[in-house]
Amino acid sequence: MATLGDRVFDNGLSVLDTEANKILVTSQEATTFTNANSTYALGNSTSLSIAAPSDRTGGGRKVTVAAISDGSITGTGTATHYAIVDTANSRLLATAALTASQSVTSGNTFTLATFDIGIPDPA
Repeated sequence: MATLGDRVFDNGLSVLDTEANKILVTSQEATTFTNANSTYALGNSTSLSIAAPSDRTGGGRKVTVAAISDGSITGTGTATHYAIVDTANSRLLATAALTASQSVTSGNTFTLATFDIGIPDPA
């Protein structure tokens, strides 16, 4: 049976904890830093807080992204995804679909509930 030690998972996930400094809502899934930070960006928050890696329900490891309550909408469109970036190194670190897409208007605010990003144990 294949296995990976927690340290392997943690070193991958700890980048989110130590390097991520901005979360954005985007009009589609970003595949590059530029896509996330400008091309598809509809809003952002720099009050991003991501916990250190911990056990994931069902096996593997996870990090928990704290709720966002102060997101600023900077464009008008339909927010469908989030992107987490490291602006100091121009890196896209994580993306995923939002639970539900939402129409947004420049000048408004957005919130996101707490969520996890995880890596399951190997099969």
